[in-house]
Amino acid sequence: MIIPYKQISTDALQGLIEEFITREGTDYGEMEFSLAQKVSQVERQLARGDIVIVFDPATESASILTKHDASIIELNNSSAN
Repeated sequence: MIIPYKQISTDALQGLIEEFITREGTDYGEMEFSLAQKVSQVERQLARGDIVIVFDPATESASILTKHDASIIELNNSSAN
């Protein structure tokens, strides 16, 4: 289920974004960005709707996905029910 990012507390959103940013552990881009810059980039993507926050009730966890990937998951979940 997609959760509007504005419905999440500031602290929880910050933690979720930082976890998303550091999940891979390695940067492969040409430019280095600070954590604050990366957080800002993710916040802009959330505001534009390019990425969304998805809550999985089975695992009681939230993650950030592209809108496309979230739509595929929701479609698969609805067809499984």
